[in-house]
Amino acid sequence: MDGIKEAESNLIRGASNPFEVTLRPRSFSEYIGQSKVKENLKISIAAAKKRGEAIDHILFFGPPGLGKTTLATVIANEMGVNLRATSGPAIERAGDLASILTNLEDRDILFIDEIHRLSRVAEEILYSAMEDYQIDLVIGKGPSAKPIKIDLPAFTLLGATTKPSSLSSPLRDRFGAVYSLDFYEESEIAKIIMRSAKILGLALKEVEAGEISRYARFTPRVANRLLKRIRDYATVKNNGTVNMKNIKEALAMVGIDEQGLDSVDRKILCTLAQNFGGGPTGLSTLSAAISEEAEAIEEVYEPYLIRRGFLERTARGRKLTTMALEKFMHKKGMF
Repeated sequence: MDGIKEAESNLIRGASNPFEVTLRPRSFSEYIGQSKVKENLKISIAAAKKRGEAIDHILFFGPPGLGKTTLATVIANEMGVNLRATSGPAIERAGDLASILTNLEDRDILFIDEIHRLSRVAEEILYSAMEDYQIDLVIGKGPSAKPIKIDLPAFTLLGATTKPSSLSSPLRDRFGAVYSLDFYEESEIAKIIMRSAKILGLALKEVEAGEISRYARFTPRVANRLLKRIRDYATVKNNGTVNMKNIKEALAMVGIDEQGLDSVDRKILCTLAQNFGGGPTGLSTLSAAISEEAEAIEEVYEPYLIRRGFLERTARGRKLTTMALEKFMHKKGMF
């Protein structure tokens, strides 16, 4: 699917995954966590609406699953405008991006996930689009080629990335607001789980939501995924009733241990401990040793392991902490 087809198919206020539509907050009143970011966005939205303008271009960055796409949906709903969504890899040609931009309406929001993966030529089209609401295109080839300017409606570009360092300075500097999304506290995750359970019609006690939150990697997406698995397990094993016993059993079935670690987490820690003496070890070496992509290790697993105090990033590579060495140096068959 090319960029324009994806953008048109994802005219949010509707999305393709019923579970996501059901659980995804639609307004700031429903959105739990990221309080500083929310307060800043509320002011920006109120000011833009008062002036009758598009909200300024916004960049969100942070690990996967923290609510970047959800915030884009909330902003569009609070502004009362359409949200067109696509991703950097989906925009293969400059023409794809030009088609998307020329189909926007006044004050629409264009959400580009993984914006750091935009092609260079597509990125350069964004420069004038963001600053002047114009794009420069060349029609034809060779001596008959003709440059043209196309005016665009006043729109908002909302970018999301897990790797802000991979964005070029010219693109990053064109965003009027840049927000970092932080990992959630367990108490916030528990509130998200309670909200999701209510939407799903699942009876859940606060103490049970708190228990699930311990394994959710401080991430709402993971929390909702675990809740689904626990709901499935309880439906089959306990007539749909959730209790502490089947929470632990369901988590064990999907490979999550008492530390909240999954099989890849354990593989990373045990490999560093047993094969490399705790490190430091380069990312590419670690990737080859455990047969996982380096990008997945860096973006998905490391942030959680670092936050839990098991892993350190050093100039020479990845290194286990003293606590992790004590736990994993002599562990065998953990994954």
